[in-house]
Amino acid sequence: METKTNVYDRARIVVRDLGPLLHTIREHDKSLADQLKRAAQSVVLNIAEARGNDAGNARARFSTACGSAKEVRAALNVASDWGYIEAHTATPLDGKLDEVCAITWCLGRRL
Repeated sequence: METKTNVYDRARIVVRDLGPLLHTIREHDKSLADQLKRAAQSVVLNIAEARGNDAGNARARFSTACGSAKEVRAALNVASDWGYIEAHTATPLDGKLDEVCAITWCLGRRL
């Protein structure tokens, strides 16, 4: 159970760290900011839901959380490519998103 709590807490850290970037992106592109916000929320919410589901549903929720984490990264890449944010400002989130994906992937396979 500790690992599941750990990944949930890590996902929440990503959401908190994403806040300032989200505001900057919103100034340039409301649609992209909204998509980024939904994807980030999806990571945390799907991890939480997985913790209360049976094995089959938990596996699907962990998989969705990982996919949403990858979507967060893609949205940050697009924002950087279009000049809304500097690439280096999103770099610290890359490692955190990798950890969330790796842990959710492993949790989903253990069920």
